[in-house]
Amino acid sequence: MKLDILKNQWLDIVFEGRNKTYGAYELRKSNRKTTIKALILGAIFFSIALAAPLIIDLLPKGAEEDMDRDIKITAIKLPPKKEEPKLNVPPPPPPPPKVDQVKFVKPVVAKADEVTEEPPKIVEIKEKKLGAETIKGDPDAVLSVAPVGPGPTKIVEEDNQIYNTAGIEVKPEFPGGMAKFYKYVGDNYRAPEEEGLRGKVYVTFVVEKDGSLTDIKVLRDIGYGTGKEAIRVLNRCPRWNPGIQNGKPVRVLYSLPIQIQTAD
Repeated sequence: MKLDILKNQWLDIVFEGRNKTYGAYELRKSNRKTTIKALILGAIFFSIALAAPLIIDLLPKGAEEDMDRDIKITAIKLPPKKEEPKLNVPPPPPPPPKVDQVKFVKPVVAKADEVTEEPPKIVEIKEKKLGAETIKGDPDAVLSVAPVGPGPTKIVEEDNQIYNTAGIEVKPEFPGGMAKFYKYVGDNYRAPEEEGLRGKVYVTFVVEKDGSLTDIKVLRDIGYGTGKEAIRVLNRCPRWNPGIQNGKPVRVLYSLPIQIQTAD
C-alpha cells in the first residue's frame, strides 16, 4: 500500500500499538492544518506590508497641510526699546583741568640751516607734560578729586564656641592660682548640719571672656542642698583670668569636684 505523507494515514501505522493519548500523536495529527493556516496568515501579512505605502499615498491628506499653505510669513519691525533713565546715578566727574603742555620735537641730526624748529629746553619742560603740540593750561581751573570710598569691609564673626581645657592654648585661672580658688570654695561653702555626711559634689561652669562664671550646673550631689550651696558659692566667685585661643579670650568649660565631710 502506497502512503501519502500529506495525509494522516501514516500516523496510525506509526502509532499502532502505542499510546495515542500522548501529546506527540495529537501534534502530528494537527500538523497539516497548522501548516496551512501559517502559510495563509503569512501570505496575508506579506501582502499588507507590500501594499502599505500605496495605501498611505491614497489616503487624503489632513487639513493641517492646507492651513500651512495659506500661511504667509510677514516681517514686522519692532520699535526700538526705550531705555529707562537710571535713578540715583551720580553725575559724571568734571573733565580734568588743562595742564601746560610743551610740544616734543624729536632730535634729528641735520645741518644748521635745515633746522626748522628747535627742541624745548629742560627748563621749559620742567613740571609740564610732553605732547604733540604746545597747549597753555588753565591756571584758574578747580581741581576735583574723586571721593575715596571706605573700601571693602571685613566682617569678623565673634567666636562664641565653648572650648575644653584640654585643647586650649592658655587655660583660665583664678587670680592667684588654683590653690587660692580651692581655699575660696572651702572658706565660703556651708556644709549641711548632717552628721556623718560625706561624698563629692560635681559641678561644671563656663569661664566667660570677661572672666565671669556662667552656666553653672550640678552633675551630681549627695543631697541635703549640697548642690544648691555649690551654685551659690560659684555665683559669688571673683572674676577669673579668661582662657586664650589664637591670641584672643574665649569661653572655656571647667569642672570642679567638691569634697564634703561632716563630723560623725
